[in-house]
Amino acid sequence: MTPEEKEQVVAHLEKMLETLSYGSITLVVQDGKIIQIEKNEKIRLQSNKNR
Repeated sequence: MTPEEKEQVVAHLEKMLETLSYGSITLVVQDGKIIQIEKNEKIRLQSNKNR
């Protein structure tokens, strides 16, 4: 992975982390290279205390 590719991955991760309150970020790797970044966000609509 070139330094430019690393910078691009880090920039994407930082942007995703800034907007993520609850959830996960997954890196998909193929042949030793990151080929995909997935963000799964959880949004709670109701408090568990009301149930």
